[in-house]
Amino acid sequence: MMLSTRGRYGVKALYELARAEPSGSPVSLREIAECQGLSLSYLEQLIGPLRRAGLVVSVRGAKGGYILGRPRGEITVGDIIRVMEGSIAPTECVADSPDGVSHCGRSQTCIAKGIWERVKKSVEEVLDSITLEDLCGRDGTEEANVVSEK
Repeated sequence: MMLSTRGRYGVKALYELARAEPSGSPVSLREIAECQGLSLSYLEQLIGPLRRAGLVVSVRGAKGGYILGRPRGEITVGDIIRVMEGSIAPTECVADSPDGVSHCGRSQTCIAKGIWERVKKSVEEVLDSITLEDLCGRDGTEEANVVSEK
């Protein structure tokens, strides 16, 4: 399972907004792109889904830009990845479906389905356990070593 640039850029963009949260100042997409070394035009395409999901809010005006839609301690990496990538499932047979029903004809007899369910659950647990606040460090001044802490 590999994340696309959509997921990686989404996390990087929201990380920059989380770093700015204590000041309350909006951050422009240009600033985010420069700080993270991202393509501005691609970032412009990605901000819409994040805004529609309520993870970011646009602030209009000369000093406008974007701010987080919720406190950084309430937004997880899993939230961002789901908006940008969709299901976190490693295979189609364990992907989240709107109706909650598996659409695999072999789901009752598949020997590997249990493996893919465990992989999905493990990945979700890790991604859902890391907040933007964790990425910023508790005081917002430095990145935390979130992998070894969790």
